[in-house]
Amino acid sequence: MKFFYNITVFLADLLLKALALFNPKIKLFVEGRRETFARLNESIRKEDRVIWFHCASLGEFEQGRPIIEAARSQFKDHMVLLTFFSPSGYEVRKNYAFADLIIYLPMDKKSEAKKFVAMAHPSLAVFIKYEFWPNILDELKTRQIPVILVSGIFRQDQSFFKFYGGWMRRTLHSFSHFFVQNESSKALLQEIDFNNVTVSGDTRFDRVFAISQQDNKLDFIEAFVGNQYTLVAGSTWPADEMLLVKYINDHAGQDEKYIIAPHNIDGKDIRELKDSIKKKTVLYSEKEPSANARVFIVDTIGLLNKIYSYADVAYVGGGFGKSGIHNVLEPAAFGCPLIIGPNYQKFQEARDLVEKGACEVIADQNSLKHCLNRLRSDATLRLKKGSTAKNYVQENTGATKIIMDYMRQNINE
Repeated sequence: MKFFYNITVFLADLLLKALALFNPKIKLFVEGRRETFARLNESIRKEDRVIWFHCASLGEFEQGRPIIEAARSQFKDHMVLLTFFSPSGYEVRKNYAFADLIIYLPMDKKSEAKKFVAMAHPSLAVFIKYEFWPNILDELKTRQIPVILVSGIFRQDQSFFKFYGGWMRRTLHSFSHFFVQNESSKALLQEIDFNNVTVSGDTRFDRVFAISQQDNKLDFIEAFVGNQYTLVAGSTWPADEMLLVKYINDHAGQDEKYIIAPHNIDGKDIRELKDSIKKKTVLYSEKEPSANARVFIVDTIGLLNKIYSYADVAYVGGGFGKSGIHNVLEPAAFGCPLIIGPNYQKFQEARDLVEKGACEVIADQNSLKHCLNRLRSDATLRLKKGSTAKNYVQENTGATKIIMDYMRQNINE
């Protein structure tokens, strides 16, 4: 199986280089990797001590961020190397201040894995949530470099737990320890004889709680909201926006404000969204006075986690798509009652918030109308749901401390 895997990686590399001629995102993926080894050579010396963090993309980065920043503070004599697999993570965080070097992870070809690990020579490798690259993990094991998985989550349908998954199960032996989100992940690993497992929870709880405690004031949002009831819709997709726009056009009252932060901020799509709204609407990029507007569209990135602090109700997008909902923990940390679409089952935190009554699930226009009308008219209900959401976040913090305690005891010097 390893032979076929290596052939597949080789062919995938060739295919991606061909597709890069036609696809801008794949072009970033390919061209960014051309710089990986040169930048490693320029930045890391043989005598440097390095802690390496790897994230698939932006979501995994946000999970790993509390640990990265804690490690930066704790291990001042180590460099922090941060790698991404996806352009959507790298391009947004390539100037992240808490890492000394941020690069793309090379393709998992045996020769490149060997070269990468030799040049990075980390004292510790930290993989966030998932990303199991067999050649890189084998090379780390060969060099006896400690490797940990943090905020890990395992499911029965993964290849590790199938009859044909023996070679992937062997890859897991490269990990010194698994820090997983829940008991079911621990049980699955124990079924295949991995007992080096700690249920630490999800580091994202620590991240969103920290955000909720910082100064989140935004003058332009404050001027827009005033003292009026405000719904913040974050990371929305067209299916979400269609429902929200119809509600705003047909049912929104004169004393209500709506903030929409689309997942896709392409200029054409933003203009179409604005044109579909009948109420006075402003864009963040227009920098116009917004106090008299009813709808504010955030056509930039990096502000949503602060904007949630102004929400009376939060709608989190993605629940009508195949990949599922986006981050419900950010608004939950601010004590927002939540609304999501029906595709949320893959996300433990969403299931928990629904079960606890902090999060409403809508399936169509009628259910959205009913839900928003009920929350708009009942401040007591909003407070109850919001308090439940906030308490849920606070009760699940602490994963970063558990992981940092392990790192202090096991990092290679």
